[in-house]
Amino acid sequence: MKFNKVYIEVTNICGLSCDFCPTKTLQNQTISLEKFENILKQVTLYTNVITFHVFGDPLVLKNLALYLDLAFKYNLKVELVTTGYYMKNFSIDTFLHDAIKQINFSINSFNKNDMKMSLESYLEPMIELSMEKIKQNKQFFINFRLWNLDDNLSEEAFNQKVYKILSDKFSIDLNNINKTKSIRLANKVLIDFDEYFTWPSLNSTHFSHSNCYGLKSHFAILASGKVVPCCLDSFGCIDLGNIFDSSLDTILNSKRTQNIINGFKNNIAVEELCQKCSFKDRFA
Repeated sequence: MKFNKVYIEVTNICGLSCDFCPTKTLQNQTISLEKFENILKQVTLYTNVITFHVFGDPLVLKNLALYLDLAFKYNLKVELVTTGYYMKNFSIDTFLHDAIKQINFSINSFNKNDMKMSLESYLEPMIELSMEKIKQNKQFFINFRLWNLDDNLSEEAFNQKVYKILSDKFSIDLNNINKTKSIRLANKVLIDFDEYFTWPSLNSTHFSHSNCYGLKSHFAILASGKVVPCCLDSFGCIDLGNIFDSSLDTILNSKRTQNIINGFKNNIAVEELCQKCSFKDRFA
């Protein structure tokens, strides 16, 4: 079994409160460097890419560079998903690390929190990093994510403010943007668009069967050590096993895991949470 990527929730601590994320009910947890290295020893057999994300923001970790060093040691490329709120706690060099493959900034986080800074100040370190990346010809991607589209254009006013700042900094015309998935600001620096989505919940009334990329292109390891089928199971509802107690090989070859995989091959969602997930319907 090989996967495009494995999500590793190095911490489930975020520090912000966005209404497009579910309310956190789990205790704060962070994977220690020792446990993280043990995970990497196993994960490297299944993928070449790891993503520091499920629920938390990896930038809350002041020793983030040490996690990147370990990933590099095991020849794993890293994707960071972050609000960018904590960027000023680090030097730019941290984000120019050779292990990094991609950095995704969730820009709409600014609009969903009472920030004690202007939008310009919030975006400044992200733009500064982008410029330094270009200057040094670093070949990783930076995505300014605006995953806030909906039929009512509810975030259009905010998005226009973002466009204005980015257009000025990157000398690009961002007027009259038509419906698109991404816009190139510079070499491997993009604005990435997507619609709002609903996190799956056992309390949801939604019900459907279809294919899914969970356990096909990826799976996730939570800060608790729980292995789950996809990056949207932030609460560990589908607990396939704990990597701190069992080997990843045992977990991925268990009957429950294989039932999920085989179900999706036949467009059947075996697990209740998967049945109540509307995100998978995008792949139908």
